[in-house]
Amino acid sequence: MLLIIYLTVVNILAFTLYGIDKKKAEKNKFRISEATLITIAVIGGSLGALLGMRIFHHKTRKKKFTVTVPFFAVLLIIAIIYILYQNYHIVVTEYEYDADTSMNIVQISDFHNQLFGIGQKAVLDKIKECEPDMIFVTGDAIDRNHTCYRFAKEFFKGAALIAPVYYVTGNHEMWLDKDEFAGFVSEIESYGVHFIDGKTVELDEVIIAGTVNDSNVTDYNWQNDNRLKLLLAHNPGYHEQYQSSGADIVFTGHIHGGQIIIPGKGGLLSPDIEFFPKLYEGEHHFGNMTMYISRGMGNSLFPVRINDYPEIVLLRIY
Repeated sequence: MLLIIYLTVVNILAFTLYGIDKKKAEKNKFRISEATLITIAVIGGSLGALLGMRIFHHKTRKKKFTVTVPFFAVLLIIAIIYILYQNYHIVVTEYEYDADTSMNIVQISDFHNQLFGIGQKAVLDKIKECEPDMIFVTGDAIDRNHTCYRFAKEFFKGAALIAPVYYVTGNHEMWLDKDEFAGFVSEIESYGVHFIDGKTVELDEVIIAGTVNDSNVTDYNWQNDNRLKLLLAHNPGYHEQYQSSGADIVFTGHIHGGQIIIPGKGGLLSPDIEFFPKLYEGEHHFGNMTMYISRGMGNSLFPVRINDYPEIVLLRIY
């Protein structure tokens, strides 16, 4: 969303500057420099600049504009198509886990107010195709920098109609206004969402628990329980605490797949400004505990994903 906002603003600005400069030229007033007009096109405003050239019949006889602006406009169109595909092409990553029970679990992490079609149709349709028995949302459903509760509410409302939804917070929820967030939680709970920060839910064959602020792993007193123990968390960096809790399976996110995945090297950068973090995606084993790290759905620190498609994790337990 931040990238879309930026491109919208810079192209409107480019169009406006070309119009203003044309008026100044007609009235022989002090002009906007050609360097400024070229620069605004180069930094992403080339479509607005090109439209301004056509609408205002401005700079259409100067080669530096008739060549440079269309060239960068073509590059911008290619970049937009590429970026949109990288940011909105949802993939499903499947894992299998051998146990004495059978179920499909879908994990969604780091939604960050992303918009996937009207009413979040694109992501909800993908989730339906997975035929989940339950849906786990492991933090950062909302983003503190561009909060839009409506997008997150639409997702939760639709997801709750597919399967039971269990939700724990991430670091971004911790930074939100407490009263506003409490109202948000109250509303999504009215949809049927289970908000389980620091809580446990006991079912016939599994126990589901949620962490509080990741590192604060409550003593769930489930060590001697033979049921499959599922822990919802956010940051994979606290895997030692998760392991000490006695969890069999832990679901985390937070790293966004490193935002840019470099083949042979892995994810480039974590939200904690760690280059090439070891735990950025996938299945990891720590003793008897298995941890799944989702690459997440949205963006936060950097508005573009490269080679790192939004990911739905599907765990098939059987």
